[in-house]
Amino acid sequence: MELNIFHILGILLSVGLLLFAGLRTGKKVKNANDFNTGGGKAGAWMVCGAIMGTLVGGQTTMGTAQLAFAFGIEAWWFAIGSTLGCILLAFGYCRPLRHSGCTTLLEILGKEYGKKVEALGSLLSLLSIFISILAQIIAAAALLTSFFDIPFLWGALISAALMVGYVVLGGVKGAGLGGLVKLGLLYISCLAGGIAVWGLTHGFGGLMDTLRNLLSGTQLGALRGLSSAGDVTHCYSNIIARGPLKDLGSALSLTLGVICTQTYAQGIWAGRSNKAARKGALLSALLIPPIGAASILIGMYVRANYITVDELAQLQAAGATIPKGLGILEHSTQAFPVFVIQSLPDWFGGIVLGTLLVTVIGSGSGLALGASSIVMRDILRERGGLLASRLVVVGILLAGVIVALLVSNGFMNDLGFLSLGLRATAILIPLSCALWFKKRFSAVTMMASMILGCTIMLAAHLGDLPGDSMFYGLAAGFLPLLIPTNKHSKI
Repeated sequence: MELNIFHILGILLSVGLLLFAGLRTGKKVKNANDFNTGGGKAGAWMVCGAIMGTLVGGQTTMGTAQLAFAFGIEAWWFAIGSTLGCILLAFGYCRPLRHSGCTTLLEILGKEYGKKVEALGSLLSLLSIFISILAQIIAAAALLTSFFDIPFLWGALISAALMVGYVVLGGVKGAGLGGLVKLGLLYISCLAGGIAVWGLTHGFGGLMDTLRNLLSGTQLGALRGLSSAGDVTHCYSNIIARGPLKDLGSALSLTLGVICTQTYAQGIWAGRSNKAARKGALLSALLIPPIGAASILIGMYVRANYITVDELAQLQAAGATIPKGLGILEHSTQAFPVFVIQSLPDWFGGIVLGTLLVTVIGSGSGLALGASSIVMRDILRERGGLLASRLVVVGILLAGVIVALLVSNGFMNDLGFLSLGLRATAILIPLSCALWFKKRFSAVTMMASMILGCTIMLAAHLGDLPGDSMFYGLAAGFLPLLIPTNKHSKI
């Protein structure tokens, strides 16, 4: 892909707006409370910005387009799960969280079960959040390397530096305002892309016709096991293309994982009232699905008009005929940016590319902020220290760059499903019991639930058992609660 001056100017404009938002609010950050919860003065739209600034990241846009490239509308589960999670956060957990008297999810566990349970939850939460941070760094690096022709390492380092600049300056206040800036740009970009695809293909039916002509009965389709038009239709217009247990489990991972993520809880705590916090979560739920739908259309359009380098190599090795008129992708992660560069006007395409970068940066920095809060308040036991909070963010993102170099392949959304599923398995049961069933269970019971649940989930994931691994983890996590205990206790 080649960028011209208009593309570059658009990218700089979008990123500049993001950094301006961080700088503007960063001047108002006077202490760690401002940094972590925005002082509890945010209105509904700022709460929405804080939540969507992280939840709607590279996985909802680039990751969804990548998955749609391979499986069509099945890729919508990431947006659907995120939406259901925001609804559950608004109606089920908003008030209890705000009335808990705590500022982190793990602090709630410590208050009910003791410091050892809190420490265990902190470690498991950090692991799951770190997996999500990896996905954002990989997405941003893939975006940068696709149009600047730089090594992946440099793309990852630049991505981390932009994330640091965003969140270190503004914390939750910066995430909220930056999230609103990103939200506006993202809606314009995604809807424009979706409308462009609709016009180019004459609707979803025309898009499916193009896919069937390209893949059914061809050697390219055979690489995916799509031997007939019916196979193509079943793959690309089936909401459970990868199987009901797999897809519904993935959506459930998102739904429950949102409840158990520090960053989204911080958005709730940042609200100036219960009503503002709830309304902010519901606004997020309303605004997420259209972004996912537009990203799906873009991913499917690119599938109908492009071939990956790996597919090209396989066809050449087999002596097969290469379909004419197809563009070439280095990797399916490039589906969204390739569409932007090739199908949208240069000046607008530059703004969209910058918006994609802003989207990933905002999401990654928000996750790093949540991880920083866990480290400072739940592991280091340090409730002050603005400088220390910012340094922890830097350290987390640098560690993310190092690990991202080792795990840069695969579907971005699958990393997201794994991360949120692990988070839910570790935190959902003890958190819910601490909020609604106070003084009912012992600390030993909760530690057993967390350890057993996460161990079984990871074993199911590594063993590639049928369905989503979170089903196994949650079922195992409930077992210790069935064993009678003498009384509530802390450790």
